[in-house]
Amino acid sequence: MKLQQLRYIWEVAHHDLNVSATAQSLYTSQPGISKQIRLLEDELGVEVFARSGKHLTRVTPAGESILEKAGEILRKVETIKQVAQEFSNERAGTLTIAATHSLARYALPPVIRAFRECYPEVRLRMYQGGPMQIAEMAADGGVDFAVATEGLELFGDLVAMPCFWWSPTLLVPASHPLVGRTPSLEEIAEYPLVTYMLGHGGRARLDDAFMHHGIAPDVVFTATDSEVIKTYVRLGTGVGIISEMAYDPEVDRDLVTVDVSTLFSPSVAMIGARYGTFVRAYMFDFIETFAPHLTRELVEQAFLRRNRSELVELFSELELPRHADRLAAVGEVAGRPG
Repeated sequence: MKLQQLRYIWEVAHHDLNVSATAQSLYTSQPGISKQIRLLEDELGVEVFARSGKHLTRVTPAGESILEKAGEILRKVETIKQVAQEFSNERAGTLTIAATHSLARYALPPVIRAFRECYPEVRLRMYQGGPMQIAEMAADGGVDFAVATEGLELFGDLVAMPCFWWSPTLLVPASHPLVGRTPSLEEIAEYPLVTYMLGHGGRARLDDAFMHHGIAPDVVFTATDSEVIKTYVRLGTGVGIISEMAYDPEVDRDLVTVDVSTLFSPSVAMIGARYGTFVRAYMFDFIETFAPHLTRELVEQAFLRRNRSELVELFSELELPRHADRLAAVGEVAGRPG
């Protein structure tokens, strides 16, 4: 059994069983990959992939278990490489981050700027996606960190650490009747509502608040992008509910926010990494730049916790900053020795 063979079956499985696309991504030949997969199957005595003619059609039950173990082995090999690199050059390497739209657009830019200035030799790779999508990427080892408000707590393989909290805000045109008032849920529900899609932007907390009071709001438009919501508020489609971090008083001067923080529960932005991740010094610095209370010592303790209840207990006494307050601290801890 060769490490290369395990790499091939893992990559084929993650390229929708397309051997040709896998060969292109690995800069090798399609026949070479097919041959190595067959040799591995012959040695194991089971098929990893079912076939129809020359085409792979699905992963077999045995293949599912083999791929799971192969993924663990490949991640450990990568960890060995990272350990070696840590000793050869602690300021160089790669950092991969997946984030939801709102956090990638509004929370991460100053952190990324500070990090790049401090670690110019670190290759940064960033991905944007939905909460479940990026949580899966982190759980599978596809990225180092996932940054999201929802979804991370659903994956037992992830160490999810709280970073800051934010509240939703009501967004209306400057001439709207709700400007300057503190509306009730009933008053908000009198207008068509434009907000986030299910599973995004703390939407579940909005639905819970309305449901708790027996109110069924008229949600006429949903989106994952706060800028899209703003556009439709400007068109008069309805009143908007967005994350407070998405409102820019300079750019959005034609719109007005109405404080509804007492009506909806705040949301908590989290950063998550897979258990067993080798966290290099610059990765600790990135976490602390994004969330200054997450010191190296605290993060190391978090990785020693093996279930959600232990993590909750570890962070239970933390006083999380609000997003706006946290911005003032960005840059102060960048480059602090780990």
